[in-house]
Amino acid sequence: MLPKFNRVLLKLSGESLMGDRNFGIDPKMLDQYANDIRAITDIGVQVAVVIGGGNIYRGMNESETGIERAQGDYMGMLATVINGMALQSSLEKVGVKTRLQSAIKMEQVAEPYIRRRAIRHLEKGRVVIFGAGTGNPYFTTDTAGSLRAIEINAGVILKGTRVDGIYTSDPEKDKTAKRFDKLSFTDVISKGLKVMDMTAFTLCQENNLPIIVFDMNTPGNLLSVVTGKGVGTLVS
Repeated sequence: MLPKFNRVLLKLSGESLMGDRNFGIDPKMLDQYANDIRAITDIGVQVAVVIGGGNIYRGMNESETGIERAQGDYMGMLATVINGMALQSSLEKVGVKTRLQSAIKMEQVAEPYIRRRAIRHLEKGRVVIFGAGTGNPYFTTDTAGSLRAIEINAGVILKGTRVDGIYTSDPEKDKTAKRFDKLSFTDVISKGLKVMDMTAFTLCQENNLPIIVFDMNTPGNLLSVVTGKGVGTLVS
């Protein structure tokens, strides 16, 4: 089985780790993700991961929480490191070597993010998990995913979600929504479709980095995506 991409960046939302829970981390989801990631490393794909923190802390608006935006964003960054550590633990349990790098220095739990070192780890077959977003407030983990993917020369961003692609409208609310197989960056903008936030999306567009949106919660889908089985929606 030959992979279509040599190096990928997998972007996962923190909420996806909740499974059926309302908060926190569901061990079953971690196990599934670890096995799916191992399946693609087994066929020689180099994998980097960016994971959100919304299952632990979502930077809600200041009027609701009384916490100013920048402070809230830093709290969210720390949540992504917790998720990164959990994923790291599950991957190592199934025999995948990993490195966790953080954009905020915390030497006891993660390496500092160093681009060349990250690329070297990938070349050695280690899965690199990027924590703490970009290290700056006011940027989402989608933007961190796009930025890191460009920095490490990934061939594609794989955006794992709860739905199996990009639709004309929200398929969880609208039963008549139709799924797209392929879209151009211009199509996404002209149709007003929500793929990722505009900063992240523009970074991909300007650097010709394709995005595949797919359902990560179906076991085996990740392998199908990297072997070009036509799962999800391709934006290029």
